[in-house]
Amino acid sequence: MNTTQINTRSPAEIPTTQNPGWGFWGTMKEQADAAWPIAMSAISDATHQPLESVKAFLDSRHGRYFADEVSDQLLAGHTLAQSIDSACRTWMRRTTGSRTSRDYGIPTGMPHLTGFVIHCEINDEMAA
Repeated sequence: MNTTQINTRSPAEIPTTQNPGWGFWGTMKEQADAAWPIAMSAISDATHQPLESVKAFLDSRHGRYFADEVSDQLLAGHTLAQSIDSACRTWMRRTTGSRTSRDYGIPTGMPHLTGFVIHCEINDEMAA
């Protein structure tokens, strides 16, 4: 996965955050404006989920955890796009176990990134 090639969506297609103080945006702070469209596109492409679902994920506490992973990669000297790409790969390699399945209703064995994007979409729809 190479997010610099994947990120082909126009800025008008990318939904804006509804949680600028927390989640992914709040954790990324001064880099949030640049990181948001890259992360939105990379996660949508990796999980095959719509951008609105990805927005729900990034605006959630799970988005904050994803941003922590991106920040770790930035501290290791990687570019923003490389850091997001690495976080996507890491979250796609991790799979849900029985506890995550029980706690969140995500099927066992599903990639964490896909599972939590879908989980956040469902929670967002239920709250509406």
